[in-house]
Amino acid sequence: MAFRDASLEALFRLLRQTSGLILTADKAYLVESRLKPVSALLGFTDVERFVDYLALAPSANAVQLTVEAMATHETSFFRDQVPFDRLRTDLLPTLLKQKTATAPLRILCAACSSGQEPLSLAMMLDEMGLLPRVQITAFDISEPILEKARSGTYSAFQVNRGLTPERIARHFTKTGDNFVAQPRLMQTIFYRSLNILSSLSGIGNFDIVFCRNVLIYFDDATKTQILKTLSHCTEPNGVLILGSSETLLRENRAFVPEKNGRGIFIHQPAAVLHSARAASA
Repeated sequence: MAFRDASLEALFRLLRQTSGLILTADKAYLVESRLKPVSALLGFTDVERFVDYLALAPSANAVQLTVEAMATHETSFFRDQVPFDRLRTDLLPTLLKQKTATAPLRILCAACSSGQEPLSLAMMLDEMGLLPRVQITAFDISEPILEKARSGTYSAFQVNRGLTPERIARHFTKTGDNFVAQPRLMQTIFYRSLNILSSLSGIGNFDIVFCRNVLIYFDDATKTQILKTLSHCTEPNGVLILGSSETLLRENRAFVPEKNGRGIFIHQPAAVLHSARAASA
């Protein structure tokens, strides 16, 4: 399908302004496949007419549905085992030593999609006997995908992507053709509808922040903004976990690489951060 250049550019600009997503002309094929259901839902005869409409004065509902459709929601249970192994063996014990026996361990999952990542964390913590003292907050920009996450319901295909039969039996109940996560896991996770470009100031501070395979979809200016936002809600000496191939920008001074893990960073205490800035002045 041939889109008008002006309409396509207006769509990409709309996505960038509302969600920070960066798309270019070579991704036009995604526009047709992902927006076809949205255009039909809103009564348009084809995607081209819908994209033309988005370039004019679209309704807030049309914009929200467009952003949700164009966002990438690829995920699976225990995706990339390395950070989970590092948490279990090194990072969690270190963080727990810094807290009182009654203080909760708070974890944030940014852009959590349909919930496999926060549920993976809840399963691991349950197996470690730590679930009662953990609070997991997970957010995403898409309300429909959050509704799926809140249901804790997954197909056989989904649970078999990353879970052993033993974990499935321990943490899920089979209901018809689907598998439903145990209440003890779901009660630990609080799902919220949030845009990662927002301030996040109302959700508190966290000991561990997961933001994996998210920054790759943004330009450098937006990455800088997101990292600054995450630094504001990460406790001193807290852990930031990005994707294994993701790195920090040169401008970043709030996080430093953890010595033994790719994509793992430690939030610098304010005093250390101030000293580093003074030394570079």
